[in-house]
Amino acid sequence: MNTYPIHIKPFGKSAVLVEWPFDIDTNILDDILIFKDYVKLQGYGGPEWEIVAAYNSLTLVNNQRELKFDEISAALHKLYKERKEGAKKEPRHWKLPVCYDLEFGIDLEELSQQLSKSIEQIITLHTAATYTVFGIGFLPGFLYLGGVPRDLETPRKASPRLNVRKGSVGLARKQTGIYPQDSPGGWNIIGNCPIPIFDAQKENPCFVRVGDTVNFYSITRAQFDLHTIQAEVGIDLLTKDN
Repeated sequence: MNTYPIHIKPFGKSAVLVEWPFDIDTNILDDILIFKDYVKLQGYGGPEWEIVAAYNSLTLVNNQRELKFDEISAALHKLYKERKEGAKKEPRHWKLPVCYDLEFGIDLEELSQQLSKSIEQIITLHTAATYTVFGIGFLPGFLYLGGVPRDLETPRKASPRLNVRKGSVGLARKQTGIYPQDSPGGWNIIGNCPIPIFDAQKENPCFVRVGDTVNFYSITRAQFDLHTIQAEVGIDLLTKDN
């Protein structure tokens, strides 16, 4: 099991932030998730605590009291040294449809010029890769997916849009992601996913969790319209391998 230098700092009066080296690395993410499970077993579970894993950090929030930083910092450092490699959870693998029609892929033509690739090549590269869910935010249910092929790496747009359509699939440097609702955004939009990623009315509003993996597959505009109607009437369109 890999061991990394961690840094712990206060995150308000009732929370602490545990940081790993800043790198988009599945080994680091695995270590974070193992440590998350371990600290839950050591008294940091239940309704009193909320623990959030993302990319290179683990945030522990106490919902009932203020924390004494020196005490919890020392305790977490000790637990990190003592932790044992648990039974690693097999990530759930999701297959999500994307329509890359130019109505939805509003940046495809521009990206085609920037990357010196045809639109068909961009779609092929995007659907061929397997992505890891490294974080969920800035909007509820926004998936930060790492594993973008090097040939698709592209910077964020210089000027963010005021409104990006719900379901839009975007690219930004080494990441791809899905906008779970209409919102401002600066990613390069290449398509749209008709599967609702976040539903506040459900007991589990976001079906994806950090550590899961995702593949995209291309669908036609007609299939997109059908999937949209099916999702609106509550038909489950999700496909996962485990």
